[in-house]
Parts: sequence; structure tokens; C-alpha cells
Amino acid sequence: MASNFKVLQVIPKLGYGGAETGCYDIAHFLAEKDCKSIIVTSGGPLIQYVRKKKVKIIKLPVNSKNPLTVILNTIALALIQIFYRIDIVHARSRAPAWSCYWSTFFTRRKFVTTFHGTYNFKNKFKKFYNSVMVKSKLTIAGSNFIFNHINENYSKYLKHKNKLLVIFRGINLNYYNPNKISDIKLLKLKKEWNIEDDKFKILLPGRLTNWKGQLNFIEALNILIEDYKNDKFQAIILGSDQGRNVYKKKLQSLIDRYNINKKIKFIEHCNNMPLAYSMADIVLSCSIEPEAFGRVAVEAQAMQKPIIATKLGGSMETIVNNKTGILYKFDDPRELAKHINSFMETDKLALNIMGVEGRKNVVKKFDVEKMCQSTFNEYKKILNL
Repeated sequence: MASNFKVLQVIPKLGYGGAETGCYDIAHFLAEKDCKSIIVTSGGPLIQYVRKKKVKIIKLPVNSKNPLTVILNTIALALIQIFYRIDIVHARSRAPAWSCYWSTFFTRRKFVTTFHGTYNFKNKFKKFYNSVMVKSKLTIAGSNFIFNHINENYSKYLKHKNKLLVIFRGINLNYYNPNKISDIKLLKLKKEWNIEDDKFKILLPGRLTNWKGQLNFIEALNILIEDYKNDKFQAIILGSDQGRNVYKKKLQSLIDRYNINKKIKFIEHCNNMPLAYSMADIVLSCSIEPEAFGRVAVEAQAMQKPIIATKLGGSMETIVNNKTGILYKFDDPRELAKHINSFMETDKLALNIMGVEGRKNVVKKFDVEKMCQSTFNEYKKILNL
């Protein structure tokens, strides 16, 4: 077999999350290596950025958990593998992973998965459903936290002949580059969001959902004002509620109760995240459940911004505590308020030094080129190339 092998990646939707961007990055990396690169997905906004001459997109309802649809997807994927002479099928989520597993069983292609999260496993059926992610020839964990989680919870499904390893997720350091930020665009964003330059700007990115910790963030801001008498800040909660209207109303109700409406802005979406990070003085990740990787923390560090994050999951691997950011006890708004106040009282030079160290950390460990090259090398190993 020639080294220009063929890889089919399968993902429910091509959105802007970590799994999706990882799929996108690998697909284009393979194309640059003269490998055939195909993505099967149900759709998503990231499709518009896929270079169609290099990466083929095939649309199937692989986001569905309907048993009949899963069976039909299995047949369709098998036919795609045969028609395009696919060598490797790489599944990036559980629902399509079952279709990938059975289709590769019949076509005898190599099956690879990336275990992107901890997934819900509150009962035996759920755990069995998740177990498809370790039935592959190669299972990639995006962090040591996920690697340990798999070993602790799915050991009975792991086969000795199959391989489990860590390949840290990577980000595009050319895109997340503070030296490429336009001052004009930055001023325009501040004007658009009505951000006052003389205020300390605190950014909390992430979709609006309980486990992302926005409630604790609001509690911490109230403590900052009440206990520390510090109100010289502007907080930005950046993320969509994705239809979770009840949760957003809950957040707004808490803001109204504390009468801090003028201190917090909700921004639903930003097309230029490097610009959003550049606008901030510090960035927060307040998740009250473990992040599998913690993309916000890595992106913020790449943009030379100090990060405050909960001491959980992947964030404990991506942040060097007290050097590139601060880790605090999750679900403790008082400790969070203390750290925010400390940063606000720190001089700009010290914040800049922490930011520089943050970028060094990301360049060393979390460059997208490293992730893609490591994945490419593992593909070659399982094909004996």
C-alpha cells in the first residue's frame, strides 16, 4: 500500500466545537500529505470553510440515534468505504461510531475513534452505548484525564490487541496569534459590544448551560462588589443558549436580584474569537464538571491572556498553575472572586508576563501541527506503513 492512504472521518455535525475543529484540521492535513480525505457529516456551519477541492464532504444523517437510521448509515458507510477504497474510518462521536464499527466489521477496514468527553454513563445501557468508542483498533484520548477515565470506567471493553493513547488536541497558532490582531478591528468590536476601555474586562466564553458555571460566575461578581468593594470591571458572557431559554432566564434573574445588569453583557456569538480574547484583560473557564480538554484555556493562553479555571479535568493539564493562570476549587464563587480581585489589583506588566508564559506553554504542547502529525503517524502504524 502506498503512503497516500485514504481516511474517512465521521462526525455528527461540523460545528465550532473541539471535536469538529479537530476533524477539520486532520482532514486538511491529510489532503496536504496527498492522502484522500473524506468527511461524512449531517451538516454544520464549519462546512463552508472546508476546501472542497481537497476534502470531500458527504452528507448523511449520522447525527441520528434512531436505530433504523443507524442501520441505514451502516450500509451507506460500507458502500462509501468500498467505492472510495477507504483504508481507515475515524469516528468522532458515539452515534456514528456504531455505524462505523459495524460497517468496518463487514468491510475489514481499520476502525479508529477519538474519545472526546466523559459521556453520561449513569446506567449499564449508557455505558454499553459509550463502549463503542473503545472497540476500535486505535482509541485516541484528547488528554491524560480522558485516558485515565477510559481505563477506570471501560477497562472490560478494552482489548489488549487494540491501542489506547493520548494525543493532545491542538489549536491553530497562526490563527490564535496576538501579533495578528488589527487595532482597528479591536476598536470596532469594543464599540459594537459597548465596552468601556477604562474598565477591567473579564471574558467568560462557552455555551449557556449549567455545567459551564455561569451561575457561579455571577455569584462571584456580586461577591467582588459586595465584599471587595470592587466594581471597576465589565464582564462579558460569550455564548449561545442553544435553545436553553429557561437557563438564560435563570441567569438573568440572578443578575436582576443583585442589580448588576450594567456590569454584565451577554454576547451570543463572535465570528472572530482571537479578537474577543484580545479585548479581555483576563479569561475565565468556570465549568463545574470536568472539561475533557479545556479549549478556552488553551486559546486564551495562545492569545497571551491570563486564565482562571476550575481545578478539574483537562484544565489541570493545559494550565501551569500560578505561571500561565490560576486554578481554583470548582463551585466556589468566593475563591473565584478572590482571584479576580487579585488580578484586578495586579499591575499590567505582571499580567503581560503571565500571558507570554501562557503562549509559550501552548506552543510547546498544544500546536495543531503536533496533533495532526501525531495522528498521521498513528494512522501509518496501524496500516503498517
